[in-house]
Amino acid sequence: MDYTPGVVLEGAVRSIANFGAFIDLPEGKTGLVHISEIAPSYVTDIRQHLTEGQTVRVKVLSTDERGRLSLSIKQAAERPAPVRERSEERPSRRPARVQSFQPVKSEPESFEDKLKQFMADSNSKISGVRQYEHRTRSRKR
Repeated sequence: MDYTPGVVLEGAVRSIANFGAFIDLPEGKTGLVHISEIAPSYVTDIRQHLTEGQTVRVKVLSTDERGRLSLSIKQAAERPAPVRERSEERPSRRPARVQSFQPVKSEPESFEDKLKQFMADSNSKISGVRQYEHRTRSRKR
């Protein structure tokens, strides 16, 4: 049997340890799936994902000089290729400017209304700058 890196095989979970799971492969070979290669999400308890005797698909990652196999379950899982539609226009690399929602008024605003709005916007921007400065000062100390 071919155990070169990249080959996908089926095997049975022989035993589970805190750091990974041992998988029985064809022809009496055994390989290890490290805890980081069990699922695409963070795994705290392997027993939530695998049980002893369960049949799993694994991908051979590597073979060391002693013949031990490093395996991956998450890389053996078939993932659909992302479908991208090409648009005629090239998207801008600049982030979109976030604008606050302001209701549309039918009558023109008075000077006082405009001044109040300006002061509110200015105060919120100043407080944001102060928060940023406070964070960066505490890091430098």
